[in-house]
Amino acid sequence: MSHSLTNLLYHIVFSTKDRQPLITAEFEDRIHQYLGGIIRGQKGIALEINGMADHIHILAKLSQNKSVKDVLRDLKADSSGWIHDSFPTLRKFSWQTGYSAFTVSESQVVRVRKYIQNQKEHHRKVSFKEELIALLKAHKVEFDERYLWA
Repeated sequence: MSHSLTNLLYHIVFSTKDRQPLITAEFEDRIHQYLGGIIRGQKGIALEINGMADHIHILAKLSQNKSVKDVLRDLKADSSGWIHDSFPTLRKFSWQTGYSAFTVSESQVVRVRKYIQNQKEHHRKVSFKEELIALLKAHKVEFDERYLWA
């Protein structure tokens, strides 16, 4: 086979630094669009982006030529700089250091998209902490809760 063929789908979750509720309705659409543009610039496809004031969910198809770690580093650094330049009231904005990324089967894309689209409704019942712990457990990611929120 002379070509590498992949379908690398990820559900990515990360929050603002100290989970500050800075992504308000005033800014969220433009921030989501900008994040999608960065993913396109990395030769990926943003399938869904949504979240809450303190965190973001992204469903994306990433390029085989980029590691998840590198994509997230660039995504967070580039978007932070743009947010500082575009929104003077968010000069102190930054993303948390870490992130969570889960692989997604093609058969689950519709379900994950709906989950991301319904974040506002979902978080009327479930906190971000509860949500992230449930995702980590569902994907069998080992973690120490003492360090999860540091």
